[in-house]
Amino acid sequence: MWPDNETDRDLLNFEGVADTIAELIVQADGRPISMGVSGAWGVGKSSMIRLTKTALTKRQPADGPTKFVFVEFNAWLYQGYDDARAALLDVIATKLSSEAEKRKTGVKKAQEFLQRVRWVRLAKLVALPAASLAFGIPPAGMLGEVADLAKDMREDGIDASELERVGAASAVFAAGGRALLNPKVVESPPKEIQALRDSFEEALAEIGVTLVVLIDDLDRCLPGTTISTLEAIRLFLFLQNTAFVIAADDGMIKHAVRKHFGGLDDEELVTNYFDKLIQIPIRVPALGTQEVRAYMMMLFIDNSAELEASRKDELRAGIAKQLRESWQGKRVDRTFLKSLDRKLPTTLLAKLETAERLAPLMTTAKKIAGNPRLIKRFLNALSIRMSISEAQGVGVDEAVLAKLLLFERLAPPAAYSALVSAVNADAEGRPTLLAPWEAAATADEALTLETPWDDEFVREWIGLPPALAETDLRGALYVGREHAPLITAADRLSSEAAELLAALLGTPQEADALRDDLAGLPRTETSIIMDRLLAKARQEQEWGTPPILQACMTVVAADPSQGSALAGFLTQRPAGQITAGIVPKIADTDWASDVLKDWKNKPGIGRSVKTAIGRREASGNVAK
Repeated sequence: MWPDNETDRDLLNFEGVADTIAELIVQADGRPISMGVSGAWGVGKSSMIRLTKTALTKRQPADGPTKFVFVEFNAWLYQGYDDARAALLDVIATKLSSEAEKRKTGVKKAQEFLQRVRWVRLAKLVALPAASLAFGIPPAGMLGEVADLAKDMREDGIDASELERVGAASAVFAAGGRALLNPKVVESPPKEIQALRDSFEEALAEIGVTLVVLIDDLDRCLPGTTISTLEAIRLFLFLQNTAFVIAADDGMIKHAVRKHFGGLDDEELVTNYFDKLIQIPIRVPALGTQEVRAYMMMLFIDNSAELEASRKDELRAGIAKQLRESWQGKRVDRTFLKSLDRKLPTTLLAKLETAERLAPLMTTAKKIAGNPRLIKRFLNALSIRMSISEAQGVGVDEAVLAKLLLFERLAPPAAYSALVSAVNADAEGRPTLLAPWEAAATADEALTLETPWDDEFVREWIGLPPALAETDLRGALYVGREHAPLITAADRLSSEAAELLAALLGTPQEADALRDDLAGLPRTETSIIMDRLLAKARQEQEWGTPPILQACMTVVAADPSQGSALAGFLTQRPAGQITAGIVPKIADTDWASDVLKDWKNKPGIGRSVKTAIGRREASGNVAK
């Protein structure tokens, strides 16, 4: 398994770009610089930020104090807990104060800047009606924030006796009001902002450092948090001894700007907002087949329990060097890795072969498109299923499972359902319908496919080894049965019922279209189908209106005798999983009346759910 975290080890051949960013900061020599690292979700922006820090750290002076001081800020972590603008100001101020104390220089300037930041934060709290300030009555919900700020200000040297004399909350508001009105401290908001900037710049100069602010995960934030963070950044931009590196999907930034300005339609204005903050835009390089293959191989090397750390590092260094020369036609493949280490474990060589087979499709398939995060998630899913296979003694071949998992994730849902139906219909679990297509692909002949198989990905997938037409896929389906049913002969399902079940599991939101077909099945088969659907439904962690509920309700509509099974299932759900959205969905069905009665009286069921039930009963919109 591989964690979905950023890394300061270069697995994506990004080191050259990170070195360039670091060198630009060094060459700026204290002049202000701002850079934007852009790219879609999961392409490696966070790793690029970490690699940039590593590259810049290597450029610190060999002798004497460090030149670059880093502030890493993730606005997403503060979302919902603190104001992003105030949080960034506080993080920067605290870092400078700590650095000044450590170096024993610029302490007074750093403390002055920290106090100005605290007063700016206080200004937000005391922007209240005059009467509230006069009586010292803070608004509801602010007591905790004011108390924390009072503690910080005591530590900053604000008169503690006055704070204690009239109580923390009212004293802070009163002190804040006087400070904001005291012309010696601030005369107007523009002057206070300029004073804040001057104080910041003077502190940096006296401490003798360049502050490198690394901003990450802006594109995960809600629009308000995104704009708040960018506005805080704007306070410090273009000041001496500052460098900002901002990682974000520029498309998400543009969305936040549009929302902030009330649906702004002028694309040029939207673009200009971000461009004014960023001097040097840098886009995360797209991964080609070479990079994807190398990335997957390095992930497998990292995960190998049979290699010691030093051998892993040697292999990574060799792969990185080869990638940097790939423009000359050099390849990263198993042959190359064997040339680096002739004693690679057999199990690792098998995984490297998997990487070679999958890399082309991982690069070209639209739903992955070489995205490192999606590749890692795919390999994690494969690892989990192999673990299940080994734990339960199923004995699935990893190459077969990888090919089937790839089809499950990327093929049209109808094609996957058809493949599952073919496996279920065959006495030996073989998808024999693939045989002529695989033969044509092996002979490099053009494939003529019909719906639902007529898809470019399916064509590439059919030619991917190993061939599956004569392979028993029941074991592979069994370990992946959260997405597809394994139907044995004992299940007594006809091919028609098996196809309907596959369709219900594959596209449950479209279940209504299958109601008439389900109504024509024997009750024994609808019972089996309901059991399979409920097995899938047990994976849901929130019961509002998940798509699987629609599939279950359609089966009940086709065969009302299944209503008791669905009702029993819903009453057994943990109380914390039930949300109010499910009430109008099921309220007018006969089978749900006992469910609603149970929820209405059940401890732990949310008030909103019980209120929704009460309203339906009051309006008469509940089946009796």
